[in-house]
Amino acid sequence: MQITDIKQDAIFGVIGVCGVNGNLIARILSDHGFKVQATDMVNEEDCRFGSSLKNYPDINIYYGKLPEDFIKTSDYIVMPTQLIESKSKLYQDVKQQNTPIITVEDIFTLFEPASPVICITGTNGKTTTTTLLKHFAYSAGLKPCEHNLEKMQGNLADIPPLQSRLNGDLSILETGTFGYKGSLNKLISACKADVGLITNITEDHLTNSNDFLSYARVKGELVELLKNKTLIVNSDDPTIMSLLREVKYEGNLITFGIETESFRQSEKQCFCGQKVHIDEYIAGVGKYQCSCGLTYQQPDYLAKNINDEHNSFTLQTKYGNYNFHLNIQGLHNIYNAVGAIIIAREVLNIPFMEIEEYLQNFNGVNGRMNKIGTYHGKQVMVDYAHNPAGMTTVLRELKNSYDVMVNVITTSSESGLDGDHEIFSCSADYSDYIVPASYNAYHCAKDALEKGLYDNKIVLPDYMPHDKKQGTLGATTEQVLAGFNKSLDIEADLIVCTGEAAFKYKDMLIEKLNEKE
Repeated sequence: MQITDIKQDAIFGVIGVCGVNGNLIARILSDHGFKVQATDMVNEEDCRFGSSLKNYPDINIYYGKLPEDFIKTSDYIVMPTQLIESKSKLYQDVKQQNTPIITVEDIFTLFEPASPVICITGTNGKTTTTTLLKHFAYSAGLKPCEHNLEKMQGNLADIPPLQSRLNGDLSILETGTFGYKGSLNKLISACKADVGLITNITEDHLTNSNDFLSYARVKGELVELLKNKTLIVNSDDPTIMSLLREVKYEGNLITFGIETESFRQSEKQCFCGQKVHIDEYIAGVGKYQCSCGLTYQQPDYLAKNINDEHNSFTLQTKYGNYNFHLNIQGLHNIYNAVGAIIIAREVLNIPFMEIEEYLQNFNGVNGRMNKIGTYHGKQVMVDYAHNPAGMTTVLRELKNSYDVMVNVITTSSESGLDGDHEIFSCSADYSDYIVPASYNAYHCAKDALEKGLYDNKIVLPDYMPHDKKQGTLGATTEQVLAGFNKSLDIEADLIVCTGEAAFKYKDMLIEKLNEKE
């Protein structure tokens, strides 16, 4: 039974407050003026997201125990979904005492998100675009809702719609998917999006065109939900424009793109079944033409006069031309910036002159071209790039600024060795040296050497631990260190460690640099 109304003097008992949903729901209830008591069987020092609860002194938390009268003194109980679905003993005890159970879906019904709700999706650039737009909002005196879950990216599961119901003036949500049908639809529906932005749609470890078009259709679920609302898209991406035609989008469509030289030609699958020919600006994006009639059109917002360092540009708009400068580099970051600028101007009504000022104070996102130190004159950097398009874009941009570059690969593809070979090939296109720092990358390197490929680029670690990847993390600490230590011996201008493991173990790499210095 879904709960649609509650009394303001009700007391909520939250079980599992140290988990993601328990933490967020307890804070939502407190933000809306309800009395909350909470419990978790872990001790306070082991509460993973305890830091986000420190500003909630009115929540009475019992760590390491469940008080005997906890259920009895609660008018409603919130408990982890797995305890409900498994009909656990605790669930049975709550039902026996006839205490109503609040579910995540009840929270979505009971509370409206802070409006406007802006959802940002795409294969690459979501985090930077989201973070930059929040920077614009904060600079303009607006307070976006924040999940504040330490070391949690927060773009999947129930986090975005729960985050949007915390205290704030607006909701700026990074919304990702696992790529299966209905996943983005469920997420965006719960968020109640008013505005959407799609950064790009590229092949993220996908091995055939049917997989890619299915993945693109999942991203298209945002398009379907934003009919008759506002949708902002990178129109240099033929997949996005083909998708809009496929679903017959109607609404306030705003397009953006850049004007620069192509660096290579490529193809992507069109929804018509043919291949789109692309003169690429970055991987999978540029000027394009398909035999079905899909063709590049100049966008509403066009970044042009881009400098050689790829950190300044003129933005051509219907309001006039405006000059912008970034403290971060890269054509991909110009795309990210333009998307954020459009929402800041068109949705948040921030004047361009103020946006220009705010942009100059933005120093990027942790883990994206993140400089972590130097070693004997070499710049050392980590970057989260973990798919072929991201790897190509980042390494190409870095090669634009550094003469000799070493890429330490810590990735392991979600699609297995086929994806890892593609990532390895992308690295070979732009790196002067490649050091494998994951079991899969090491396998790709050995395979390439046996075939006589890249033998002048591959530098194998002295020893590579043969542990397989766990979860989404591409490499173990020992594998990352094995590759990183080897990279320090190479004469170069830049060492860049790419992948999720590089980002996760960044502090360990910094410690290693400090030891060696």
